[in-house]
Amino acid sequence: MKIIADRDRCAGAGMCALTAPEHFDQDDADGLVVLLADEAEDCDTEVAEAVDLCPSGALRLR
Repeated sequence: MKIIADRDRCAGAGMCALTAPEHFDQDDADGLVVLLADEAEDCDTEVAEAVDLCPSGALRLR
């Protein structure tokens, strides 16, 4: 699965970095999402949970 992060929609809540730190981080300057890996295994439940928990809807899986 491909991970898509829309930094324009990101609110900087950090749920993604807390839930799946091997895939997401936050920019030190503005707190917005940074993708550490843009691919995830189909069975990666942490990434799917991070997408579901994102309060601004900035994350998607394709």
